[in-house]
Amino acid sequence: MERRRPAEETLEAAVVRYAAEQPQLGQVKVAAALTHLGYPVSPSGVRYIWRKHDLETAYKRLTALARKTTWKPTIGQRELLRRGDVKRKVARRHGSDAGGDDRSDERRSQILLAAAELFSKHGYGGTSIRDIADLVGLLPGSIYHYFPAKEDLFVAVHKEGFRQLVRRTEAKLAGEEDPWRRLELACAEQIATITGNNPIQLVTATGLYAIHEEHLQQRMRGDRRHYEKIIRQLIDALDLPRAVDRSLFRLSLLGALNWSLVWYRPGKRTPREIARRLIVIFRGGKEAR
Repeated sequence: MERRRPAEETLEAAVVRYAAEQPQLGQVKVAAALTHLGYPVSPSGVRYIWRKHDLETAYKRLTALARKTTWKPTIGQRELLRRGDVKRKVARRHGSDAGGDDRSDERRSQILLAAAELFSKHGYGGTSIRDIADLVGLLPGSIYHYFPAKEDLFVAVHKEGFRQLVRRTEAKLAGEEDPWRRLELACAEQIATITGNNPIQLVTATGLYAIHEEHLQQRMRGDRRHYEKIIRQLIDALDLPRAVDRSLFRLSLLGALNWSLVWYRPGKRTPREIARRLIVIFRGGKEAR
């Protein structure tokens, strides 16, 4: 029997009712169904009312229903809730607020976080797209909507890690003019980054050493070179003796910084203290003024 428009029911009440009766339906289908019942409304109009009642995603609509003790979710609805719970758990674990919006950039960030966590634990070869999809609460095919292949996802994690490192380093250097102090600040930031708990940074720090596929190495080198250019410019600004090979100076310093990933132990010296002592070594024992 065809459903009819209830008497005296407002458009807003009808949209909210549909959110409760068929929470998995998107705004386009809801708008079409309500228009058929005699409520002329556009998809954007449906979404406006959803936002007004904090119901703009299927997860939010299902969560609202779950608060009702009489509600009996279907298998599909339970799966949608499970995926939403997993997605938010991943986001909270890494300090990202997933919110309730299904915007593409947020979903992409959640996938990057989940992928980085698995890559850092199991390596590139030991992680599958299905593993990543399960952790973020998606179907494997949904991952390919954002990343064509696992290789592209790994490269994206690597790129994001260097983007974050460059941004933080430039922020630390802002306002500091002394060349040695600038280099020390950059060193402290790199040590803090690669010895922290962010899996994206861990993948970035180990990417060129843990991956042996040459074509994949080549795809990642561009981002690393962009960061190394900053270090090169900092070293070029130093007043070094003429006998010092600046290229070897740079490579030696980067090697020392990268090796901190292996020997660093929390609770002893801070990244800032390590960077200060390291610069003393590279200055030939001279303390900064």
